[in-house]
Amino acid sequence: MNKEGYLLEKQQKEKTLLLERRKRKIKKMFLIFLPVILIAGGIILAVVNYSPEETPNDKFSFKQAIGKQAPDFSLEGIDGKTIKLSDYKGKNVVLFFNEGSMCYPACWDQMAALGNDERFNAENLAAFSIVVDPKSEWEKIVKETPGFDSAEILFDTTKAVSRAYDVLSLRSSMHPGSFPGHTFFIINKEGIIRYVLDDPSMAIRNDMLISELSKLGEE
Repeated sequence: MNKEGYLLEKQQKEKTLLLERRKRKIKKMFLIFLPVILIAGGIILAVVNYSPEETPNDKFSFKQAIGKQAPDFSLEGIDGKTIKLSDYKGKNVVLFFNEGSMCYPACWDQMAALGNDERFNAENLAAFSIVVDPKSEWEKIVKETPGFDSAEILFDTTKAVSRAYDVLSLRSSMHPGSFPGHTFFIINKEGIIRYVLDDPSMAIRNDMLISELSKLGEE
């Protein structure tokens, strides 16, 4: 083999060796980055396919409450007993969230009206007023004020239940973000919310509530 042939063969071998090295390097890099590519692809698919309606832990919204399962809760009552909403499955339940002791006389009147109206003391119905005041405050009010003997008052002192029902920033609240206002829920025997009312006028709504409750028997 002459000198030119030898050099040509040498160059060809060097090119072949260089190409093999590049292939091995590319393959190595591919194997390194493959998991990253797969993870990124999975994230993109998850984002594309994300649907809020399919998320089981969606935040409860007052505006979209009708037809939703009522958030369960356990609260202490004025009589010292613990009331758990889920224990009332099989009964219709009225909840009245309000500003409590500071809301005189409107909230006081509605709380007393629910307690004294025999229509809300039926076997298949329970009505509760929920306040964020300390229990001791209402023990004094009940003791000194006629008309509260039959009122079912529950104490949401941490405001956890009021937040769960999204009632702290509605139009009826005179202290938005801090206190409920004048808000009603009707929950059917299966624990589903069938009626809501946020009432800035703060009127006594017994008749309206009874009218809405009567519709549950027609479902």
